[in-house]
Amino acid sequence: MEERLHKHLVVERKGPIEILRIDREEALGALNFEIQEAIGNYVNELYARKDEVRVLIITGTGRGFVAGADITGYHNVGQTVFDDFQRRSRQTFDAIANLPQVTICAVNGYALGGGFEIAMCCDFILVNEKTKLGLPEIKLGLLPGGGGTQRLPRLVGPMRAKEILLTGRMITAKEAVEYGAALEACAPDELMPRAMELAETLAAQAPVALREGKRVNDDGLDTALSAGLTFEQRVLGALYATEDGKEGIAAFIEKRAPVFQGK
Repeated sequence: MEERLHKHLVVERKGPIEILRIDREEALGALNFEIQEAIGNYVNELYARKDEVRVLIITGTGRGFVAGADITGYHNVGQTVFDDFQRRSRQTFDAIANLPQVTICAVNGYALGGGFEIAMCCDFILVNEKTKLGLPEIKLGLLPGGGGTQRLPRLVGPMRAKEILLTGRMITAKEAVEYGAALEACAPDELMPRAMELAETLAAQAPVALREGKRVNDDGLDTALSAGLTFEQRVLGALYATEDGKEGIAAFIEKRAPVFQGK
């Protein structure tokens, strides 16, 4: 069942999986103030539904996923308005990145500027093999403001990130996979089926272990290795004490499929 959250935002629920679709085909998915605020509101509400929604897929419509910000929306605005827009953008992107749910970005079309940044906030990026991604802000005398300067180096390494950032060039889907900025490139008609296949595989895992696995991985990147290893041990011990942990071990011994309850 689909629900329209905004003129340009549609949500579809499929069991423990939700699909957020940016539906602004005529503008290649370009983000304006209202769309960005609506995305932020939806994502913030999703935190409270971590037990019922385990995986989120974010995608777009037509030839564009998100072809950047709608420049006409803040052309000639004052510095205060511009700074406020950037602050809210940062909050929205950070909220996506910090979701307890596992996130998949199915990049159906152009992912430029904020579009590429939304994708980089997700745990997995699948791309239409015919599309392109990039951070072209430097061509406007600007730089990305939604985390692109920080998240891209963590995916592709500092040297490649600088090349993409400082030239403003678009990279192909093949390059995105080669550089580590995407997991897979798919034929256009196979993108959403592949995203759903991955989402279903993830959603079938023990819910608490799924959330904690994401958290341990992400938090470990921002700490020393020794601290990360200690955190890993602590989380593993906590998972062993859960009902799902006991069920998983019992199912393995009894040679049957586990029935996880999220407890």
